[in-house]
Amino acid sequence: MADFTIQIKIQNAVLMICFLLFAGPASAFDRQTPVVQAVRKVGPAVVNISSEYLVHNRINPFGANPFFDNFFQDFFERRTEKRTSLGSGVIIDGSRGFILTNAHVIERAAAIKVILQDERQFDVRIRGTDPDSDLAVLQIDSETPLPSAEMGNSDDLMIGETIIAIGNPFGFSHTVTTGVISAVGRSIKSDDRVFHEFIQTDASINPGNSGGPLLNINGELIGINTAIYAKAQGIGFAIPINRAKRIISDLIRYGHVIQAWIGILVQDLDPRMAAYLGLKESQGVIVAQIEEESPAQKAGLVQGDLLLALDNRKLLDVGEYASAARAVSPGNAIRISVWRDGQVKEVTVRTKTYPAERVPKLAWRRLGVEVKGLSPALRQHYRISTEQGVVITSVRTGSYLANIGAQPGDILLQIDDKTIVNENDFTTAMINSRLKSAILLLLQRNGQVYHLTVRMAP
Repeated sequence: MADFTIQIKIQNAVLMICFLLFAGPASAFDRQTPVVQAVRKVGPAVVNISSEYLVHNRINPFGANPFFDNFFQDFFERRTEKRTSLGSGVIIDGSRGFILTNAHVIERAAAIKVILQDERQFDVRIRGTDPDSDLAVLQIDSETPLPSAEMGNSDDLMIGETIIAIGNPFGFSHTVTTGVISAVGRSIKSDDRVFHEFIQTDASINPGNSGGPLLNINGELIGINTAIYAKAQGIGFAIPINRAKRIISDLIRYGHVIQAWIGILVQDLDPRMAAYLGLKESQGVIVAQIEEESPAQKAGLVQGDLLLALDNRKLLDVGEYASAARAVSPGNAIRISVWRDGQVKEVTVRTKTYPAERVPKLAWRRLGVEVKGLSPALRQHYRISTEQGVVITSVRTGSYLANIGAQPGDILLQIDDKTIVNENDFTTAMINSRLKSAILLLLQRNGQVYHLTVRMAP
C-alpha cells in the first residue's frame, strides 16, 4: 500500500513538472481582460480638445461700487484675457473626420485644436452645436482615414453592467476609469438648465472628461460623458448614444437640430388641477395653448387636454415633455396618451417642420419685435455701419424688450448660440428657440454691444 501511495505521488509530481514546462506562466492570458481589449480598441479614437476663448473685462478704478458700474462703465479701461479650456471627444466617422463632444467644451471658443493619441494635431471646424442636448460635432481633415468608435445601443443597458470612460481629466491625456451603470433616465440640473434621460455611473467624470466616450465591455460607444454637475462626487453622467444619434445626424446635415413642430404649449399639472380632473396624483402636462393649423390641432387635441405620455414615455412635467418633443423628427407620427372626459384616449399626431412664413408673427408675439435685413437703404436710414445682423424696425409696446429700452435701429447680432448674419439666420434662430421661456440676445447700438436675457411672451 505504501509503494502504491509513493507511486501516485511521483506521477503527480511528474504531471506538475510537465504542466509548468509546457503551459507557461498561469497568468499570461488572464491580464488580457475585456476592459484592456476595449481600451485598446477605442483609445486611438479618443481625442484631446483644446479651445481658446477671449474674456473681456472692464477695469473699474472706483472699486466695486455699483453706481459707477451702471453709469460709467463705457469709460472704464477694457482688458482682454485669453483663456484655455480642455475637454475630450471621440471620432465617430474616421473617413469624414467627424468628432462628437459636448457643446459646453467648445462654448465661446475662438480657436480649437484636436490632439490624437499618436500626438498628431489638427485645426477644427465646428460642424454644428446643440446646447439644449449639450452635444456638438466637429470636423477635421486628414489625408488618411482616422480610427473611429463603433456605436452601440443605449436602450438595453443593464443596471450593474461594467462600463469604461476614457478622457482627459485635468489635462491627463487618455485617462481610463471603470465602473458600473448605476441608473438610467436620470434628470440633473446645471445652472439654469435641466438635462433629462442621463446615464448615471460610478466612474469618475471630472473636468476634461467632458465629451469623451462611455463604453460597454465590448468597446461599443453607449454614451458621451459630461461633467456639468458640479456637486457630483463619485458620480458620473453621460448622454445616451441612442438619444444622440438623431441629433448627430441633424448637426452633420444642417449644422443645428431640426425641431419637429407639434404646435402646443404645455404647463405643469398642480395638485388642485389633478383633484379637479379626478386624478389621485399629479401626473402629465396640461395643454395651455394650441397653435392654429398646427399638427396638434389637426389631430384633434384641444386646450385643457391632459397629456400623460408621448410614444410610451411618461410626461411627468414640462421638462419631460420638452425632452420627449426634442427627440422627435419632423414627419414622424407620434402617439400621445390623453386624459379627457374621465378616460384615456390615444391621439396620433403627424409632426412637421415649423413653417418659416410664420416666424414674423411668432417674433412679434413672443419676442415683441419686427426685424429686417440690413439693406443699404436701412443702413443709411439708421446710420448703421455694420453689414451683419438684422435691424429692429418696430418694438411692441408692453413687451419685455420695450420695457428694457430696446428701440428701432438696434442691431440684433445673436440669439442664444446662433450668430445672426441675415434674415434667414434670424428665422432659423427663432424657430429653434420658439419653445423657450427665455433667450439670450446680443444687441448692438451706436457701436456698443449688449448681452440681454429676454423673457419670451406666451
